[in-house]
Amino acid sequence: MTRKTERGAPEPVQVVKQRRDAALTALVDGVPYIQFLGIGFDRRGDELTATLPFDQKLIGNPMIPAIHGGVTAAFLEVAAIIELSWSMMWEDVESGRFDVASLSAGDLPRLPKTIDFTVDYLRSGLPRDAYARARVNRVGRRYASVHVEAWQDNKTRMFAQATGHFLMPDRDE
Repeated sequence: MTRKTERGAPEPVQVVKQRRDAALTALVDGVPYIQFLGIGFDRRGDELTATLPFDQKLIGNPMIPAIHGGVTAAFLEVAAIIELSWSMMWEDVESGRFDVASLSAGDLPRLPKTIDFTVDYLRSGLPRDAYARARVNRVGRRYASVHVEAWQDNKTRMFAQATGHFLMPDRDE
């Protein structure tokens, strides 16, 4: 769904892409911990892939070396929350109802709150970049369920996965 200009023609695709990118950047930049860990997001249409670039500070056990389990859990939780928030914002971003300038100025929608988050550590996270994709399983007015999978070199060889349940913010706020 795209906005139409005064003449009724659809907005140029570049304008829509810029609005999507600006909204995602504002959402991610609004969480300082995401910046601390260095997590980024690659957007293709409505699909997001979280990226955790390798940094020495992420290593928990230098003898193995392996990414710290807390970093892995945080990475998965961030991917879940941003995917859930992005899916809630998508219609408003597409229609242009979101004022991207106000988003960039810090007037962000409230993020979902974690109720519980269960991580399955499948193998050690190696000292290299990691990727994650979240899938929203259910979203209602008050509650949402999200599943996340993380991998490094090969998407079919996950090193961790998680399921989280989230309390949804009021849509009116």
